[in-house]
Amino acid sequence: MLFTPYGVVIDSTPAVCGKNIIVKHCFFYELLFFFFFLTVCMTNCPTLIVTVGLPARGKTYISKKLTRYLNWIDVPTKEFNVGQYRRECVKIYKSFEFFRPDNEEGLKIRKQCALAALNDVRQFLTDEGGQVAVFDATNTTRERRETIIRFAEQNGFKVFFVESVCEDPDVIAENIVQVKLGSPDYTHCNTEEAVADFMKRIKCYENSYQPLDEELDRDLSFIKIIDVGRRYLVNRVQDHIQSRIVYYLMNIHITPRSIYLCRHGESDLNIKGRIGGDSGLSARGKEFAKALSQFIQSQNIRDLKVWTSQMKRTIQTAEALGVPYEQWKALNEIDAGVCEELMYEEIQQRYPQEFALRDQDKYRYRYPKGESYEDLVQRLEPVIMELERQENVLVICHQAVMRCLLAYFLDKTAEELPYLKCTLHTVLKLTPMAYGCKVESVCLNVDAVNTHRDRPSVRLTNTHPLSMSVSLVVKKPPRLLSLKGKCASPEPPLSQVLGSLMI
Repeated sequence: MLFTPYGVVIDSTPAVCGKNIIVKHCFFYELLFFFFFLTVCMTNCPTLIVTVGLPARGKTYISKKLTRYLNWIDVPTKEFNVGQYRRECVKIYKSFEFFRPDNEEGLKIRKQCALAALNDVRQFLTDEGGQVAVFDATNTTRERRETIIRFAEQNGFKVFFVESVCEDPDVIAENIVQVKLGSPDYTHCNTEEAVADFMKRIKCYENSYQPLDEELDRDLSFIKIIDVGRRYLVNRVQDHIQSRIVYYLMNIHITPRSIYLCRHGESDLNIKGRIGGDSGLSARGKEFAKALSQFIQSQNIRDLKVWTSQMKRTIQTAEALGVPYEQWKALNEIDAGVCEELMYEEIQQRYPQEFALRDQDKYRYRYPKGESYEDLVQRLEPVIMELERQENVLVICHQAVMRCLLAYFLDKTAEELPYLKCTLHTVLKLTPMAYGCKVESVCLNVDAVNTHRDRPSVRLTNTHPLSMSVSLVVKKPPRLLSLKGKCASPEPPLSQVLGSLMI
């Protein structure tokens, strides 16, 4: 008998023609298939992201940014904020007393809200084609987190915890003033009363708060964000999606900053109505470059970084600034393939079918031997990561590139993205806010041609986020573990799964 990597080989005693008869009892291939099957199935399972932390620690800020990012990279994601469910249930918020641990009525209502939110999570991930759900709540006790884990296991979801820990009183106070005072909970009281009440609300959670523990929770998948990114603790990342989530969360920050987006100055090919190419600036394009330099100087921007593509027209625009700049190949204009340097009328004549296909789904249409907007979003992901890391940046880019960047910051859908207006000789100042982005448009009063092409009259009517805008949306995607695996587990009543969950 011989043990090999391929199983057990038994050498039989009879001999035939001087050679032994070899009988192989190999279970390796069956085991290999089983583990491959299990791996693929678990990869196919949806992910439930669960926030953890005391109030005013930035959980909702993180949830919204993460949801926006995942949708932008084509992962169908939705945020479920339990606080919003509570506000819909209790129309008028009275005081912190509602959150006291001995308030039985408040506990009952909060449990009902958690039930409603998790029901919606289950529907989104199992029936609506969702891949990631973000369950935004405090989830401050180990018992509550274990209950959510049981819920996820019963439904075949992976769980990834995101905990935000902050002990800096200045950061907490700033978060309360910037975010919480604008909440519907405090529309009826002044600033001092609101701050005092919210601080008491935090106290209601502090005594029972059990942070994620490196030893006790070593079997869980999580990232702990400490003091707004000063330190991180990452544990048991399971798959590609979770690794991208970790990478993204380790790049974002809350330092006040502004991002300036503009296109290059008008180019020679712009004047001729031709797309793509690598031409230089026209006379008016050079005039814009000078005007841009004057505008940037007038802003007195601290430690401004300037980024361009590797194409002549953006480089020539940046040269007029008289400051160092960094060239990014990722910022190059969308590759129009065989249509490079053609006018739209020529494309329609030479490639009528391609022209029609692009009008049907401009986001996913790929030029022959070129790119689609969907491809461009993937190419620009490293740029977004670096923009999240930086403070003040001026990005001099191109129409399609600017649309993709703008769609990320403004949370636009895939249907909207290819038709966002990014006018020549106009600067957009983006100021990231707590739950969104403020946009200021500055026209530098230099004439230029209009390169915008309006949306055609016949188009898709989908208004889902980027990742759910494909014309053939599968409402209930097949689960590969549909025979006896986790993804096909029967769904018990949610109230049985949740037990004493209070959010």
